[in-house]
Amino acid sequence: MTGPRTGRGPLPSVLVPGMLCDAGLWSDVEPALPGPVVHARITAPSIADMAEEVLSSVEGEFVLVGLSLGAIVAFEVARRAPERLAGLCALSTNAKAPRPGQLAGWRQLAERVEAGEFESVLTDRILPTMYAAADPSEPLRERFLGMARRIGPDTFRAQLAAQATRMDAHAAVAALDCPVLALCGERDALCPPSFHREVAQRAAAGSLRVLADAGHLLPLERPGETAASLRHWLTDVVGTPSAATSD
Repeated sequence: MTGPRTGRGPLPSVLVPGMLCDAGLWSDVEPALPGPVVHARITAPSIADMAEEVLSSVEGEFVLVGLSLGAIVAFEVARRAPERLAGLCALSTNAKAPRPGQLAGWRQLAERVEAGEFESVLTDRILPTMYAAADPSEPLRERFLGMARRIGPDTFRAQLAAQATRMDAHAAVAALDCPVLALCGERDALCPPSFHREVAQRAAAGSLRVLADAGHLLPLERPGETAASLRHWLTDVVGTPSAATSD
């Protein structure tokens, strides 16, 4: 399916948060989205099991929207159940397999967390990479840290272990016949626009949107532009009507 859906009611958008994030990631964006929304949780220690968590969160066909680790899980969902996807939006992510340096870095983080350094890992290592500015405003700082503390050290370690199991997802993206949107920040320190350009180019019905001067956590840092980009893509490209206007 490479054109907009027609003649059907609204499909759910399944929102998958990134590492150390929860449903609060989407709170400023969700009200602008057409159709129903389902929040998926990713807590398993492998990408494959996280994909099953997402698939079990909703029945039938759906639109999948994932950020960072959530998009990596979305790629695995696409590999396992492409027939269930009406569209896939990958925000702030990396479709490549992990590099040796990344694997070593994740092991080091897990060891520090196990040693009781969860809070310092959050503030010294993770927070400076979440936004365009390494020292974000207090509201942005607390939005991220609040989510991360709710996720907690045990789930964080499981997420780090899961990251190490990811595979290159470009073939899975290329095999999709539904619309694919790659959405990223121009100043994302973790996942630069070049990663997203490759995803959009590999997809049969791919598109790329880069938000100027934005970092990694787009729904928090640039909620208005993120919501507008998602709403346009969902309504005009995927063809998702709003629940209020559908038959």
